[in-house]
Amino acid sequence: MISDFATFDARFPLGAGAGSDAIHRNPVYSYAVTQLKDDGGHTGTGLAFTLGQGNELVCRAAAFYAEQLKGHDIEELMADFGSTFQRLSNEQQFRWLGPHKGVVHLALASVTNACYDLWAKKRGVPLWKLLTDLSPEAVLNTLDLSYLEDVLNREQALRLLQACHGSAHTRSGILQQGYPGYDTSIGWFNYTDEQVRENTRRAVGEGFTAMKLKVGAADPLRDIRRAHLVREAAGEGVKVMLDANQQWTLPQALEICEQLKGMQPYWIEEPTHPDDVLAHQTLAAAIAPLRLALGEHVPNRVVFKNYLQTGCAGFIQVDAVRVGGVSEFITISLLCRQYGVPVVPHVGDMGQLHQHLVLYNHIALDHPALFLEHIPHLQPHFVYPAQVAGGIYRTPLEPGSSCDLKMYARS
Repeated sequence: MISDFATFDARFPLGAGAGSDAIHRNPVYSYAVTQLKDDGGHTGTGLAFTLGQGNELVCRAAAFYAEQLKGHDIEELMADFGSTFQRLSNEQQFRWLGPHKGVVHLALASVTNACYDLWAKKRGVPLWKLLTDLSPEAVLNTLDLSYLEDVLNREQALRLLQACHGSAHTRSGILQQGYPGYDTSIGWFNYTDEQVRENTRRAVGEGFTAMKLKVGAADPLRDIRRAHLVREAAGEGVKVMLDANQQWTLPQALEICEQLKGMQPYWIEEPTHPDDVLAHQTLAAAIAPLRLALGEHVPNRVVFKNYLQTGCAGFIQVDAVRVGGVSEFITISLLCRQYGVPVVPHVGDMGQLHQHLVLYNHIALDHPALFLEHIPHLQPHFVYPAQVAGGIYRTPLEPGSSCDLKMYARS
């Protein structure tokens, strides 16, 4: 039974230039941490990710949600977590502050993720194993499909889960093989050209076969020059992604993306405002076959539904520490499976939680395990940091979701 909880405002200043992009020039990587403690001595840790200011507001909202879980047994809670998620996300006064977005939804993500971590720790297994071992019916019971019924109702979701479940064993080889990471830290916005060049060569030498450059400069020629610089340093066989972090207007994106085609980017990420679904639809049609990667700042399943309905997303980058946690992440992954669009999560948690979800998506939902973003800056702060060797993510084996921070670790 959940007997107590705590929230923590954890902030980690980065080294010079690290984490910078066209919009966020001086980020402070931060977590709103929720811990749920049960009377058996287990502690579940959940994270939501921010860039510093306002992190304390997310913690306060998380405490509001966590208080409502006291006295509940985690197994009973997770047996019908979809109903709990729906009730919490629609709490009348907090819903007014969203709905399903912003501070309150980030807070729900932190608490939801703590529930999943506690569940896995109580069973003594890594989160990926807990999830892949669940029956299709048990998975479905953890999800809230409201507002999706026009494209994915409960019966359709169950059929999809069941269809993938029968062949799951054929994809379990990923547990031994691992899957590629892609290196985002080669090309932060504030890095000099020489830093970008050297970082690219280093990443290739370490075995990375994909990497990402931050673009969105006031002078588009800077972006074009640096993109070609990375392509030259990486070679033709390496996937290079370009990330504008919402900096461009649609007219700017139409012009600049056309000029960037020459260096053969694997995708263009967040080219314009994340709420402007129709602008992305226009851009995707104009620059095809170059594809867009979308979702880092998309807060909930409803907006993802709209992106999928318009056909503008080549890759969905849903983030379990921005949407309402693991439950909504799986819901969106199911939705993407319905539309045949691959999921490549954004790594707001630095790969800790999402390494489990890539394994679940591939084994249980038959999503391609293309790769997962790798950002190493916070690795020293985790009890069990994600292991990436030779550019490959290795399977985590410790119980839970790998989200325990050393500074708040409990038994």
